[in-house]
Amino acid sequence: MTKKSFTVIKNCSCLSADINRSLQKTKKGEKMLNNHEKADTLVEALPFIRKYYGKTVVIKYGGSAMADEEIREEFIKDVVLMKYVGINPVIIHGGGPEINLMLKKLGKETEFVEGNRVSDTETVEVAEMILSAKLNKGIVADINKHGGKAVGLSGKDGNLILAKKKYIEKDNQKLDIGFVGEVVKINPEIIEILAEKDYIPVISSIGQDLEGNTYNINADYVAGEIAGVLNAFRLLFLTDVDGILTDHNDKATLIPEISSSEVIKLINDGIITGGMLPKVNTCLNAVNKGVKNVIILNGKVKHSILLELFTYEGFGTMIKSD
Repeated sequence: MTKKSFTVIKNCSCLSADINRSLQKTKKGEKMLNNHEKADTLVEALPFIRKYYGKTVVIKYGGSAMADEEIREEFIKDVVLMKYVGINPVIIHGGGPEINLMLKKLGKETEFVEGNRVSDTETVEVAEMILSAKLNKGIVADINKHGGKAVGLSGKDGNLILAKKKYIEKDNQKLDIGFVGEVVKINPEIIEILAEKDYIPVISSIGQDLEGNTYNINADYVAGEIAGVLNAFRLLFLTDVDGILTDHNDKATLIPEISSSEVIKLINDGIITGGMLPKVNTCLNAVNKGVKNVIILNGKVKHSILLELFTYEGFGTMIKSD
């Protein structure tokens, strides 16, 4: 038996023990699964493990899934599990609330134009510090703690994200909002090298232009661009909502699966509006770039990723090409 084979067996044994312990944990009043029921749960995942084996799944991580410590812990375990069963997860994360908090501590006011943070030199330096240092390395450390192998990157590393200044069109004027960027090109080489060596790339949404200027870029947008270039099998958006609803006040109106053309109709009909609109447009862009399917799901629910990937029912809203 090779050293690598022994390591895999050892890791899987530890993982099996972790799964067993997790399945035994129940809330007050819930029925504890017996051993046969636990086995059935694991076997149900087999066809999905085969389906995703060797595939790339890009995850946009942020919102409550990042802020809530308990949910964050379960998210990290889910990502490590994905890697152990042969999936190649790639994480792109945001961190707007943390940036807001630091700017407030520094006594610096935050201004937004059309949902974009106006960013002078000091603001983008704070954004880079929070995203690429504090948050990025924290995610990496947590993954490594739970038996994964993660490497933290920003868009500057390996020329991963070539960016340019983003301008906002408002009232027939072109507004300069500072060091806010948009993606010109994604160079996936460093991601592919890490994945081949069984590392989990964790990427902050900081890019730079040809002159070396630093830009803060919307993480949803970055996730869509990276997923497209990688020809990802899935792009998962962890949000604070269950998915696309035809009635925002009724969770029962969740749309489990929808085509790109149907999404466009919902936008035109005014069903998809507000904060969901830019996220959905990013999803459509990713599908157009070759991502097989994009899923919007509620990151506030424990194990939402596993429920989407490894169960027949799925979780959230899947957007697919026509």
